[in-house]
Amino acid sequence: MNWKSDLFYEAIPVVTKGLYMLIGLTFTCFLFALLFGFVWVFLKRIPFKPLNWVVTWVMEFIRSTPPLVQLFFIFYAWPMVPHVGMTLSPFTSAVLGLGLHFSTYIAEVYRTGIENVDKGQWEAAKALNFTTWKKWKKIILPQAIPPTIPMLGNYLIILFKEVPLAATIGVSEILHLANGFGAQHFRYLESLTLVALIFLILSYPSALLVNALEKKLNRRFDKNAAIKRTKAQVSA
Repeated sequence: MNWKSDLFYEAIPVVTKGLYMLIGLTFTCFLFALLFGFVWVFLKRIPFKPLNWVVTWVMEFIRSTPPLVQLFFIFYAWPMVPHVGMTLSPFTSAVLGLGLHFSTYIAEVYRTGIENVDKGQWEAAKALNFTTWKKWKKIILPQAIPPTIPMLGNYLIILFKEVPLAATIGVSEILHLANGFGAQHFRYLESLTLVALIFLILSYPSALLVNALEKKLNRRFDKNAAIKRTKAQVSA
């Protein structure tokens, strides 16, 4: 089929109406994933092996299942579950499905950051008789989270590119609107090309920003490590 520029320009105001939904859904899902990632981390740190086994199995199941299948289950199958099932809106289903899926990956990012906190910091918190809440708030998390920011930024970009899956359950973001425009004019080339361009324009600069942030943080951590080594040598 020949390219029709007039149809491409006609699709712009229609498709871009879904940008607010696209961006809003992305950040809502990401916020849910950030918060629920802590839930997975703390559940796995409970010293009860049967619970650890169940949590690990559930996380592996979620990671091993396509997010599209999870969206379909939450939106179409969950309302049919006896006694506990309920009908959810497309937006809520998308937040639960995508947010829960990405929370399992973000939990591993948190775990890595926490395990990289120096053992002496844990001992210092214990020596100072800090409560569990104060220990995590004042000592562990401020040291564990900053190094994970670049990886969290990468997951945000990946999530942004997965959000169009929500169009399959009726969320009116740009892919859903582009498909509707294509069906109306019996042509999908122009409207779907516009969707691809929008994702390129938004995701590529974000990836560059995350890479720049990662390099900056790496330089800072390398500098701090060098300072600590110098102080240790002076003390010795």
